[in-house]
Amino acid sequence: MKAVILAAGKGERLDPLTKNRPKHLLPIAGHPLLEWLIKGISNAGIQEILIVTHFMEGKIKEFFEDGTKYNLKIKYVTQKEMKGTADAFSYAEDFVGNEKFLGIYGDLFLSHNILKQIVINQKEEPIISGLQRDPYKYGALKIEGDRVIEIVEKPTKGTAPSNITNAGIYIFPPEIFKYIKKTRPSLRGEYEITDSINEMIKEGIKTRLYMLSKEEWLDVGYPWSLLEANSRALSSMVTKIEGTVDEGVKIQGVVQISKTAHIKSGVYIEGPVYVGENSEIGPNSYVRPGTTLNKNVKIGANCEVKNSIILDGTHIPHLSYVGDSIIGERCNLGAGTIIANLRFDKKNIKMTIKDERIDTGFRKLGAIIGDDVQTGINVSIYPGVKIGNNVWIEPGVKVSKDINEGILSNIDKNKN
Repeated sequence: MKAVILAAGKGERLDPLTKNRPKHLLPIAGHPLLEWLIKGISNAGIQEILIVTHFMEGKIKEFFEDGTKYNLKIKYVTQKEMKGTADAFSYAEDFVGNEKFLGIYGDLFLSHNILKQIVINQKEEPIISGLQRDPYKYGALKIEGDRVIEIVEKPTKGTAPSNITNAGIYIFPPEIFKYIKKTRPSLRGEYEITDSINEMIKEGIKTRLYMLSKEEWLDVGYPWSLLEANSRALSSMVTKIEGTVDEGVKIQGVVQISKTAHIKSGVYIEGPVYVGENSEIGPNSYVRPGTTLNKNVKIGANCEVKNSIILDGTHIPHLSYVGDSIIGERCNLGAGTIIANLRFDKKNIKMTIKDERIDTGFRKLGAIIGDDVQTGINVSIYPGVKIGNNVWIEPGVKVSKDINEGILSNIDKNKN
């Protein structure tokens, strides 16, 4: 069996993190999201993978190359236009040939063994994976016994055939390409694989449901879901301390410290935590559970970092607090920068995603900060704020609203 991964999308809901990289390369516990998926496919015994790419595809190809470092064969094909999931899968026809194949969306974070279990438990029928969640935002599955008899895309309130939704993991027969070719554009102008599946079912090909739990599956479509994926990945690690650890360091729980990392005296690390190559912590800092520090990250003296992802080359030199946040590459936070993660009224944090104000469902959520951002001393950033790439924030400013990409050199403190 072969595998086909759809990794063409840009991930606009993850902006500004996806301005300079595809969402599939966003780091989770020190490794790109797509790498976790590829390792899961390999664990399932599949050795040949086709990745369908488009947005910043060169970076994906550069990172994964031909798959040799994973003992796999990886090939690539470019989806010329973003015309939907059925169109994306259509590019795999020559690669698949006359065999059934695993088809999967590339922005999923899965428990390590779930794809192996799906492959082991497959029978002759095609498989559609499902799980229980809000059916009105996704594709709801109409079920009879263990059979899927229809997928209803984003049903209106009160019309969902079940609370089981499409999880984006399939085992397709080669006949799926015949139905893809018959698929017509949806109301939003895209060719949907769910329409192709419905046509396949109508013509008598029986399709079996494989149920997943919420603990086994996560759609990494929002910044806060990236933090959740990171937390899950960290929890699956084992302790590995290879870097330099000075006397007077306290390490508790599961922690991985890369060979060239340096932990200075007085640091307290409470796992699960990942510390990447050439990163440095301390002295006298506190790194709390759920934190990933990627390559060349510096956490200086008397800082606290909690449940956050810090990308390559970012410096948080001294006397700063970062909670439940994601900070891009090459940022520098001035002394005393505070990223708050809790509203004063303790209500859920809201965040603006594609011009829509969304309740994240989290009471604790900090900031999402792009690449090359610099703050002056004593800057305060409110919960749920997004800051675009290449932003400079002057000393003493209170950032209560999103800041778009660009250079801010003379901000009026009283307007925040």
